[in-house]
Amino acid sequence: MNFLYWPICSFAHLQLNSLMNAYLTSALIVFICVTLLWLLSLRLRDASIADIFWGSGFAICAWSYFLLIPGEAHPRQWLICVLVTIWALRLSAYIFWRNHGKPEDYRYQQWREENGTQWWWRSYLKVFTLQGMLLWIIAAPLYAAQINSPAPALGWIDLGGLLVWLVGFYFEAAGDWQLSKFKANPDNRGKLFTEGVWRYTRHPNYFGDAAQWWGFYLIAVAAGGAWTIFSPLLMTYLLLKVSGVAMLERGMKKNKPGYEEYIRRTNAFFPWFPRG
Repeated sequence: MNFLYWPICSFAHLQLNSLMNAYLTSALIVFICVTLLWLLSLRLRDASIADIFWGSGFAICAWSYFLLIPGEAHPRQWLICVLVTIWALRLSAYIFWRNHGKPEDYRYQQWREENGTQWWWRSYLKVFTLQGMLLWIIAAPLYAAQINSPAPALGWIDLGGLLVWLVGFYFEAAGDWQLSKFKANPDNRGKLFTEGVWRYTRHPNYFGDAAQWWGFYLIAVAAGGAWTIFSPLLMTYLLLKVSGVAMLERGMKKNKPGYEEYIRRTNAFFPWFPRG
């Protein structure tokens, strides 16, 4: 049987190299994208265009894995790619629509002032390269869900992941749509919106975003990708403690009348019925 050993080992080694190449190639693609985006930001003098790319970058990662991983495409590959594309395109389109025609986001304006003439190159490291690295690391479940071979049929864990994703997509999409509709009415200027899904959580869009990543993770688990647990944990941490809930809450407490009462009645993140 020795005559079978080396061909089998060589094939396994080739498969492993192909999978690793797909993973590393996606990193190169993201690096090229954020570099081009940085060059565009210098021309526009607007580093906040990085936020528009955040969602789309994950779709680029997912489809690069889909195209580069050897073998015939299987249902789980299609499932994860379609779901992340729906999430990514909606998020990027919403941020583009929200920011179109407006000045650079205040966070980037502050960094621009703090860094002065050095901002042009520091923005590449502090904004674009950092976001690109985080994006590629967090995209791990999108890779793990596609590399199992031979691919089993979709099962209960996949269904669970899809259901969690659907709940998250509803809260994120409905939250953004309801708030934008409220803000579009000039009579609501300066007022606090606490209806719709905002009645059950003060940050339905951030909760929905995190839930969708836990859905992606469950689909990866079904393919043996439990090791990617760091991805939804990191995404949830970022949304809660870094660029999401914590940052927004500080400003809302100062600027929105009635926000303290809203805090008393409504959960910050996980949806639940109002108190009192």
